[in-house]
Amino acid sequence: MKNLELNEFVINWIKPFGTIFINLLKVIAVPLIVVSLIVGLADLKDISKLSRLGGRTVVFYLGTTVFAVSIGLLLANIIKPGSYINDEARESLLMSFSGDASQKIELAQAAKENGPLQPLVDIVPDNFFRALTDNASMLQVIFFVVLIGIGLILIEEEKAKPVVAFFKGMNDVILKIIDIIMLFSPYGVFALMASLMVEIPGFSTLGALVIYGLTVVTGLLIMTFVFYPVLLMVFAKVKPIPFFKAIAPAQLLAFSTSSSAATLPVTMECVTERLGVDEEVSSFVLPLGATVNMDGTSLYQAVAAIFIAQAMLPEPLDLTTQLMIVVTATLASIGSAAVPSAGMVMLVIVLGQAGIPEAGLALIFAIDRPLDMCRTVVNITSDATVATIVAKSVGKLNVVSKN
Repeated sequence: MKNLELNEFVINWIKPFGTIFINLLKVIAVPLIVVSLIVGLADLKDISKLSRLGGRTVVFYLGTTVFAVSIGLLLANIIKPGSYINDEARESLLMSFSGDASQKIELAQAAKENGPLQPLVDIVPDNFFRALTDNASMLQVIFFVVLIGIGLILIEEEKAKPVVAFFKGMNDVILKIIDIIMLFSPYGVFALMASLMVEIPGFSTLGALVIYGLTVVTGLLIMTFVFYPVLLMVFAKVKPIPFFKAIAPAQLLAFSTSSSAATLPVTMECVTERLGVDEEVSSFVLPLGATVNMDGTSLYQAVAAIFIAQAMLPEPLDLTTQLMIVVTATLASIGSAAVPSAGMVMLVIVLGQAGIPEAGLALIFAIDRPLDMCRTVVNITSDATVATIVAKSVGKLNVVSKN
């Protein structure tokens, strides 16, 4: 009874402060992206500069995503987490989470019925102001803002100056608002963590889910502490320890909020002020990464798909099907909104493409929240890594601390 009363107290009197904190970060995320992208693009002053910066960013984002999916598939095939779940456990999970799974399946089914080129159509907004009101429409916002930035580069400098000056002023205002919001961060993060402690559901199928969870976490650890450090040392000549010290506040917030978009203001501050990436690069690479670069989500989708297939299908998936998971998970991660648990909706599309029963989504619901927290850390770490590499490649990386 005392535990029940404590849970109610946390949910009713502590969790709201965490929700307020997340909402404050979300409300500033879209204005930050709009202003910082326009300022960053306008400062390029050269369309060839834009193509060089954008091309390198896209290549690295796609490369890290494909690697993440491949690592996930490899680990899932070696560890075989789905083989540890028995019939009784399977039925228990399916019954416990069938409602949540059905809701996700309906949302994903609607997305699948739109046709193969619908994701491309969705990038172009029919109403920019409506896209601004929806954090899930970040790609549409970025598309239109990039057009504005290109327009500012192409018109006469004298005509562009007052527009650029306005957005630079707005950029300063928004950064100051972020400083004010971050004064509230210790209390917001505490409230979020307290609410998670009482809301993560209990479950009886601990063994199989723990092995599945450990498989995902192992892949995320490989990405964070092996793959990204290698990329940093090879392409940017940056040592891992100073890098991780610089982005630690963003990683902590990503773990607390499970949202790349909500963490974006802090990620930009860490990468620019503590890591030494020039604002011209960070203001372009990081907002784009918060929308399209989801390495942790991609890896999780690969492991989850194989786990569900191993648990629910009589035969293992063939190589061709698994290669298609690489392609689908990569595209699905690009389309995932930078908000908590968005990857769950996109996972159903991955499952359907591979011929895996979508109802198997219920198998992983019990443990999704803590894994969502972990994979968001990987998402923002990847963004920071690519921003550092791109900055180095264009001569916009200051010397970071060697401590």
